[in-house]
Amino acid sequence: MTRLAILADIHGNLPALEAVLKDMQQFNVDHVVVAGDNINMGPFSVQVMEHIVGFAVMRGNHELYLLDYQTPRAPAHWHDYTQPPWLSATVPAYWRNVIATLPDTLQLRFPGAPSVRVVHGSPRSHWEPMFVITPEDEMLAMLEGVEENIVIAGHTHLPMERQVGRWQVINPGSVGQPLDGNYDACYMLFDSCADGWRATFRRVPYDIKLLMDEFERVGFVEACGVTGRMIVEEFRDARPRISAFNRWRELTYPGQPATMAMADEFMALDNKWDYMLPAFRINMDI
Repeated sequence: MTRLAILADIHGNLPALEAVLKDMQQFNVDHVVVAGDNINMGPFSVQVMEHIVGFAVMRGNHELYLLDYQTPRAPAHWHDYTQPPWLSATVPAYWRNVIATLPDTLQLRFPGAPSVRVVHGSPRSHWEPMFVITPEDEMLAMLEGVEENIVIAGHTHLPMERQVGRWQVINPGSVGQPLDGNYDACYMLFDSCADGWRATFRRVPYDIKLLMDEFERVGFVEACGVTGRMIVEEFRDARPRISAFNRWRELTYPGQPATMAMADEFMALDNKWDYMLPAFRINMDI
């Protein structure tokens, strides 16, 4: 039997990663697979990379923020983003070069077990999410052409195990930034067995104060503005504040740039979660 630990979406959260690595020690894991978005959002991108060297690591869309910023590959709307310049300033050339060589997908081929495809978002794109509520026809289009019957994906920050046609689609959840209302780090044990692979989801508490103290120490909100403030709140309450804030702002202040006053107004709303995508409206009484 082969036992893997599957991690995704660490997002520069070193205290969460360290808690997961400590938790997995009790399970005699044969190898660790990391499905992208190892860096950014959190303030410990370099330290996270130092910890996962030697694992099977791939890129996600947040690695592309680092690699494509200020290149012809960057879309025009990135010019308004405050995070890519902050990320670029905090990741030195050595780690930029390491990340530049990471693969965009993995194929796991262990003896005595079916092959597994590992992607970040969907097999088509790092940026494309696969949710529990994604219509089946859309999921089938995303999976078309994938020869493996098992697909592991991250990106949504939500644990999932779903059968779609002949494909078993599994998301281990997010180590560093869960978005289901529980900020405990999430990862997955993946065991080969007689009929394929068996997933076991794990939640691990960690000291979030260490993360918040580092945000404060590095002046994250000051550097990244409104987006930085919303990111800190996402880590704190494990809900997708950035997208909810932007939807509210587009309706309330159409065409106006985001300000801290707007952020204050949004944070004071009793119905702020009305602006959250339906896929994330779980584990809450609203």
